[in-house]
Amino acid sequence: MSDGPGLTAAPGARPERRRLRYELAECALHGHRLIGTDAAAVRPADALIVREEPGGPRWHRCLRCDAWLPLPPPERPARETPPGRDGIELPLRGRPLRDRYVLRLIALDRMLHCAVLAVLAVAVFVFARERERLRDPFYRFADALQTGVGGPTGAHGHGLLGDAERAFAAHGRTLWVIGAVLAAYALLEGVEAVGLWRARRWAEYLTFVATAVLLVPELYELTGHISVLKVLTLAINLAVVVYLLYAKRLFGLRGGGRAEAAVRAHDSGWEALERVYPGPGGGSAPAPDRTVAP
Repeated sequence: MSDGPGLTAAPGARPERRRLRYELAECALHGHRLIGTDAAAVRPADALIVREEPGGPRWHRCLRCDAWLPLPPPERPARETPPGRDGIELPLRGRPLRDRYVLRLIALDRMLHCAVLAVLAVAVFVFARERERLRDPFYRFADALQTGVGGPTGAHGHGLLGDAERAFAAHGRTLWVIGAVLAAYALLEGVEAVGLWRARRWAEYLTFVATAVLLVPELYELTGHISVLKVLTLAINLAVVVYLLYAKRLFGLRGGGRAEAAVRAHDSGWEALERVYPGPGGGSAPAPDRTVAP
């Protein structure tokens, strides 16, 4: 039984360094991307992605991780031959796939922010509406609590009870404005999360600007009381800003959008598949047709 076609680097290609293979993780989660599993016959021109051995199985190349899998020909083919290149949507590989994982990690962070802010906005709106009804029970509870622990009664403006007292004393319009700001910020975080999850360029710019603006008050807060949560939040937001600006080439940095598109074509286009092609054990893949129509 044949071991299947090997993968040999193209002549003159530089050996790749060992790195985390996001392609393997993606295939483990979502399965391999195989072409021609429903085709009745395989042509020599398909050897880059699928080839058939005489009297043996048909070998299919995963378009994402480059693994070759032996599969029997289909009993009921849906097409005569595998589709041509124009009919194949290549999956992400290399740096574009890595960037998608990072962007979705940032998107999850933004989803969490959206959920927390939305809950706070609803709580503020409910409190603003029911404040008068809750005022007397709150002060009775506060007095009973402070008397029970041997403290003075009445409003003193310290700790959590002090914060609650200031909330009850605030103007009703102020509470509604605070709730509206929280709701708008939650909506902004939700839009960022959806856009980043779908790898939209505009979402990268929106997230960069929104996060960079927040760095100013976060740095100011550290001039007062320093906490682990504040430092961690600042570190995460700094990492997000630096990553988006440098790795995603925003505002024309490192070549901007054109360089980003070139990296995507280099790592996830057909040239990426041609750089690693079937070698000894199954023959060589035919050279790609580079004829340019007049």
